[in-house]
Amino acid sequence: MDDLARLPLGEGPLKGLVVIDVTRVVAGPYCTMMLADLGATVIKIENPAEPDYVRTFPPFVAGAHGQASAFFGQYNRHKLGVSLDLKSEDGRSLLRELVAKADLLVENFRPGTMARMGLDYESLKESNPRLIYVSISGFGQTGPNARRPAYDNSAQATGGLWSLNGEQGKAPLRVGTIIGDLSASFYAAIAALAAVIDMRSSGKGQLVDVAQQDSVVTLTEHAIVNYTVDGIIGEPLGNDHPFVKPYGQYACKDGFVFFGAYTDKFWSEACRLFGEPELVADPEIATMAQRFDPEIYARRVLPIVSRWCGARTKAELEALAGDIIPVTPIKTIAEVVDDPHLKARDMFVPVEIDGAKVQAFGSPMKLSRTPVRARGSAPGFGEHNEIVLKGWLGVDAADYDRYVAEGVV
Repeated sequence: MDDLARLPLGEGPLKGLVVIDVTRVVAGPYCTMMLADLGATVIKIENPAEPDYVRTFPPFVAGAHGQASAFFGQYNRHKLGVSLDLKSEDGRSLLRELVAKADLLVENFRPGTMARMGLDYESLKESNPRLIYVSISGFGQTGPNARRPAYDNSAQATGGLWSLNGEQGKAPLRVGTIIGDLSASFYAAIAALAAVIDMRSSGKGQLVDVAQQDSVVTLTEHAIVNYTVDGIIGEPLGNDHPFVKPYGQYACKDGFVFFGAYTDKFWSEACRLFGEPELVADPEIATMAQRFDPEIYARRVLPIVSRWCGARTKAELEALAGDIIPVTPIKTIAEVVDDPHLKARDMFVPVEIDGAKVQAFGSPMKLSRTPVRARGSAPGFGEHNEIVLKGWLGVDAADYDRYVAEGVV
């Protein structure tokens, strides 16, 4: 790509791919950060009068220019920061010039917003037929609800996941993280990379449409086919599996563990490990089918597993059985961050934000020949304006000064 050497380039399998990031919060920024981790050059666009408002989200660290958001840093590492007012004609014109030289644009505005500014896919592909235009929204670009406002909770509610989560017999609970935002980001990144592969052979870009609601629907496991085949409407089950047993949360001396030794092989191993080998041949609980029976499970299996776990700590259970059967501690976040296995997997990395370093999660993508880069810096607001606009786009000094004076950048 012409003049690409004037931009800071990433290292990795996507080196040389240029992404214009017109997203904010998480559903979008996480997608583009994954692309940046893989080596793409991501240019994050923020409004000069209204930066990405997660810059105001806690927790904060003391940066060179005051408090800096570690939350922002966690989802924006490796990006170049450019401020651009897309409500102004000059701002829109500059974005069109950037897009003409880029490979992808990722946006997460409500459908119709970019079209009203003349920045929708149909408008921008005229100057760049190879453009891959990724739109992330609550309900997608088509359908009767497309233009409704949405948050992560909207997706959890309308995608069915909320109705499945919580304790049996009680009101449902939202999943305790922004799974709608995160899953939409995953699918958007996957679809974007598929479009890149196609573009490199066909020479043509395309529109990628990813909805949070659609994404959440795919996370409901067996619930859809249970309903379409047997008419069963899923309900909260707490920590129980609908038919696999023993498979769930069990109390131990210092917390809880997941115990999942439900197959005949694992059940036999568990009976031996916990000093009750005679249970393997017990005629009432010897087979998976018997242990899956709710009445038999409650009367026989649950007391056995509860006894095994309740007499030991998480560490003792993991040491005794963790290498042989599925028994794992249910870890607090403090225990997760201190997990030696996760440390060995490089899952906690320093990210710099405004000169301060915070420890954030790394990347689960492990590539042997072209490794992912997880350590890096999140951009200060408008930090790379001159590098991108003057150095790469070629805006002359007089025009650049005028844009600054008029609040375009």
